[in-house]
Amino acid sequence: MKNYIYKLGLLLAAVFTLSTTNVALANEEAAAEVVTLEAPEHASEQAPSGGKYKPTSMILHHVGDANHFTLLHGINIPLPCIMYNITTGTLATFMSSNHEAMEAAGYHMHHDRVKPIEEGQKVIDFSITRNVVGLLIAATLLLVIFFTIKNAYVTRKGQAPKGLQSLLEPIIIFVRDDVAKQSLGDRADYYMPYLMTVFFFIWMNNMLGLIPILGSNVTGNIAVTLVLALITGFIINIKANKAYWKHILLPEPLFLAPILIPIELLSIITKPVTLMVRLFANILAGHIIVLSLISLIFIFGKAAGDAMESQSMGGVAAGAAVAIPFTIFISVIELLVAFVQAFIFTMLSAVFIGMATEEHHAHPAHEAKGHH
Repeated sequence: MKNYIYKLGLLLAAVFTLSTTNVALANEEAAAEVVTLEAPEHASEQAPSGGKYKPTSMILHHVGDANHFTLLHGINIPLPCIMYNITTGTLATFMSSNHEAMEAAGYHMHHDRVKPIEEGQKVIDFSITRNVVGLLIAATLLLVIFFTIKNAYVTRKGQAPKGLQSLLEPIIIFVRDDVAKQSLGDRADYYMPYLMTVFFFIWMNNMLGLIPILGSNVTGNIAVTLVLALITGFIINIKANKAYWKHILLPEPLFLAPILIPIELLSIITKPVTLMVRLFANILAGHIIVLSLISLIFIFGKAAGDAMESQSMGGVAAGAAVAIPFTIFISVIELLVAFVQAFIFTMLSAVFIGMATEEHHAHPAHEAKGHH
């Protein structure tokens, strides 16, 4: 358990460092908005009194990242912004609430994100964003939980588990016996620190993402799932044995090698990609569904109150009658999805690592032939 704690801290540090660094190209803003799921112009977020309610901007605003941490509507905690301008070679630091310092450094707030004022400038954004705060909260909770469990094992050695220890021990055993050992066999103990870390890291962030007051969407951010998938891909290819690379570079039958080699080389990329997209898409879709159902309240209210150019209380009540039960139902489903997605990512990581490190023994018939 002590070994798991140290490797947990190292992995969380790696995920934090890689996930918080992104390159923003100001002259490719439209493409960046699609990738990072930034909301449209704030001017369109609130429809005019006689217009239709458009939930798209509200949904994208909540699932996207921001340079402030929102506790409640209108209550924003400013976060530090650290911007390195590649074009000018300057480093600027300021708080997201300090607009004077922001403008003096050549930046402005655009869709809740800090962007360079001058178009065409390339910047590296090291800012502490809302999702980074969520990641840090999850990492802190995990370290506190696992150090508490470690101390419980030391102080209560030989005794029955109790409290938090008894709650998480079955899950730890489940990951060890039904995930790691099933796919890795005798090599399971070597990879357990990573598999345990990635499972609890994803599960914790999935669960925290369901708490409205936090507002973070860590595992629904493709940058985070990309880093997690790259770590798994790195382990697969670094620890792979000769049989794995022989299967890729010298496939059988050899006359099909021109066809099979590109396919096998492509599989090196597709494994991390499937891990990244599956986790990102499932978590993001859950948030979007819940926000879409909540939007029904305002859509019904606006539709019923169009004649008065205002919200109709009857329409709001009808929308709430539809939205609230379905929102509760989907939220309960998301609790299950939070665990299932952590399990699937960990299980597939173990399967892929197992396939790359599996020892291929000679066929008994060949061994017998070799003795004659």
